[in-house]
Amino acid sequence: MTARGITVVYGATVAVREVDLDLYPGEVVALMGRNGSGKSSLLWAVQGSGPRLMGRIVTESRVGLVPQSPGDLLYLPTVAAECAQADSDAAAPSGTCAAILDRLAVDIAPDTHPRDLSEGQRLALVVALQLTSAPGVLLLDEPTRGLDPTAKARFTQIVEELARDRHAIVIATHDVELVAHAADRVVVLADGEVVADGPTADIVCASPAFAPQVAKILQPERWLTVDEIVEALA
Repeated sequence: MTARGITVVYGATVAVREVDLDLYPGEVVALMGRNGSGKSSLLWAVQGSGPRLMGRIVTESRVGLVPQSPGDLLYLPTVAAECAQADSDAAAPSGTCAAILDRLAVDIAPDTHPRDLSEGQRLALVVALQLTSAPGVLLLDEPTRGLDPTAKARFTQIVEELARDRHAIVIATHDVELVAHAADRVVVLADGEVVADGPTADIVCASPAFAPQVAKILQPERWLTVDEIVEALA
């Protein structure tokens, strides 16, 4: 997907100013920046549901978005009903969404009310709903907010699996440890403009605000995770 000159305005406030963004199959991009920097506005504009004053988007695939509160997309009484509706909306064979959900999460009973799911299970369900329509691009807005460490680790695995399946993934997040483990590239927004765009290690190691714990401890060495160090020592 290619986006050029994306501009989003709310009244007198310019939330996103002439942003260019290129996404590639199998790439995980972290979208970072302080609150109010324009991350969510950019995601919604790229997906097509949000306002866009100016800009052009070229894509050969569907674009799916999981919002900050995934539960906002759940409105049916059971997980099975949500999956069946997703199959119908996407004109997909019956059972497509349920099969995707089984890959993303375990032990979710089909007759469970979505509001009774844990935060991690609810996120997995909404991701499955979005993937049912086979989007080439998946946008996730603060997906690890409220997740415990176990759920966050599973989410990271899900992102890796999606990348291997050649989805282009954008994660808007403040979670520097998630970025260190999952992102190939980091785009930093400030006041609605892109101020940095490059490989994860280049960007996060250059800024104390975005550096994970390992990078802070071993600075100026460019290590991001404990797993990288263990692998290097082995």
